Formats: sequence, C-alpha cells, structure tokens
Amino acid sequence: MKREYCGHTSMQAKLRNNTDRWAVILAGGDGTRLQPLTRVISGDDRPKQFCSLFGGPTLLERTKHRVAQLLPVEQTLTVVTQTHEAFYKPWQESKARVQLFVQPKNCGTAPAILLSLLRIIQHSPTATVAFFPSDHYIANEPLFMSHVESAFFEAQRHPKMIVLLGVKPDTPETQYGWIEPEISLWQQSPAVFGVRRFWEKPPAIIAPRLMRQGCLWNSFVMTGRAGAFLQLTRRALPELCQSLSEITSVLGTGEEQTALQQVYSTIQPANFSSEVLACWPNYLLVHPVSGVGWCDLGEPGRALSALQRSGLESLPIAGKDENRHRASITYLRDYFEGISLARKFERNEDSGTAIGVQGD
Repeated sequence: MKREYCGHTSMQAKLRNNTDRWAVILAGGDGTRLQPLTRVISGDDRPKQFCSLFGGPTLLERTKHRVAQLLPVEQTLTVVTQTHEAFYKPWQESKARVQLFVQPKNCGTAPAILLSLLRIIQHSPTATVAFFPSDHYIANEPLFMSHVESAFFEAQRHPKMIVLLGVKPDTPETQYGWIEPEISLWQQSPAVFGVRRFWEKPPAIIAPRLMRQGCLWNSFVMTGRAGAFLQLTRRALPELCQSLSEITSVLGTGEEQTALQQVYSTIQPANFSSEVLACWPNYLLVHPVSGVGWCDLGEPGRALSALQRSGLESLPIAGKDENRHRASITYLRDYFEGISLARKFERNEDSGTAIGVQGD
C-alpha cells in the first residue's frame, strides 16, 4: 500500500528517532478457543501465546521480535497473568531485558490496557503507545510494522485520536470484528479515515456486504497518545478507571502485587474493544493495511489454514509417551472440522432440528 503524508515526510523521519514511543504486548488471555489445538501440540493447557505453533519461537516470542523491529525492548511492556507464571517464568529468570506487568488474573483487555498506560505514564507522561495482541500470524512482518510506523505518525498528528490498524479483507470472515470507515472524513490525510461504527462477528448474510462496502477487519493493533487512551477509557468505564487510578502510586514498587490483588478482587471483567472503542467511534481513526497476510489465530480451523499458507505441511504433537510425533496439517484440519460438525449436530439435535440429507 502506497503511503502519503501530504508533505510531512520530514516529520515522519523525526518520529523514527522519537524515544517517547512505547509498545504494550497483551499476553494475559487464556486462549480457550484455540486450546483444543494447543493441547494437541504442547500436551498441556498452556495459553496459545506460550505455544510454538509454527515451530521454534512461541507466538509471544514472535510478537516480541516483530515489535522490536520498530521499538526498543526497554520501552516494550508485556502484560501477563499470574496464573500463567510457569510459562513466562523463564523470561523473568533470564538476563533478557524484559519488562513484565503481571496481572493477578485475566479480567479482560480493558484493565490490562488501563494499567499498562498508568505504568508507562509514570516514565513518560507524553508517550505515544502502540498495543499488540500476542496471538496473530503475519506473513510480511516488515511491511506490517511499516504500517505501525504510519499509525504512530498519524497518532502524533492527531493527538486526541486513537488510530486502529484495519486489515483489508480477502474473505467475508464471520469470526472477526469489522470496522466501517467514514470515507467522507479526514480526506486531507489519505493514510487514515474516520470510523463510522464496529461490526462484531457479523452473520454470514452481513459479512459479504461489509466486504463490498470497503469495511476492514479489526486487528486490535492500535496507537495513540497515552492521554487519549486514558481520556476515552474514563468516558466509557469511569468506575474501572477510578478503582485502578487509586493504586497508581504503588505501580512499579514492591507493593504493586498486593495492591493489584486487592483491586482485581473487586473489579468486573471488561472488554476494551466492545466497551470502549465501539462506544466512542468519533474519537477513532482507522489506517487501512493490505498485503501483510494477517490472521487472528482464534480457533483451530483458522490457525491450521494459516499454518498451511506459511508452507508448513505437518506439526509436532505431544504423544502419550515423552516422544514427539508429527501429524499432517491436512489430517488435523479434517479432525477439528469433524469435531466442529459433530458439535453442531449435537446442538441442533438438542433443539429438535436435524442436520443432514433429507429422506424421501
């Protein structure tokens, strides 16, 4: 995708050397939807971000490597959950310069994002922050990160706005969130558009229409000034913001974990996409992304399709003994598609509706 900045190329060059930019990697989820596949691969119930789906590095390690192409390790915060300690503990014990923010439990993306912002503001009150989920596959990582660079640029041009990366779709996907751009706005900057509304997992009858209308997949990769994120979250979730702001003074100290345990025992889970972003589209911009081979590895069928596109033909899987075995991806796809079909049959049978070939 050709990027234009209306004569601001010199500003873009300066931004590349800007030390006031931070990254947050969201790695606190439980990965339950993909667990049937990750359990086959790893032999345990580890969340997908700690699983080596593509061989070699885990999904989280791949995300960290991707982010490091643009942002220094010292300014990258990784949010994890205490219940997953066995999987991130090797990082804590290594000499790697890894900044971890440990939640007592998974309460959704909103508390994780809000607390990471409060921690970053302690170091850099005027920071511009990019958020990255840790469970994505991206075929062309350098091109994708060049789009993140563009999003940083636009976020600093529009300091009150949050810039989302919207992926141009190649299929009418019903398991993704979609962004409907407001084409008539922000014409002065062809790199971004306003946001009209969100469509969360649209039904099969709606998704093709969204694709024809130029809607984009919501990657949940986003950039913005830390202050813009905080302001939007206060508008949408004032009680959560109040609860978490009360422990700001102990973040990064020896009292942090005790304070987090107390506050997490009182807050309710909250989703940043549906409870913050979708409620305030007027404060959002979307930067279209294409040609990067992006995929959200949310469920087995989609993950196995991505593995096939990457050129893999088989996967190492855990056996009953300590040895590793290999299974073809085609076999695994057939296996999980069979499970999915069987579950659909069971649900329809329970509701009194039969699936299959009708009789005479």
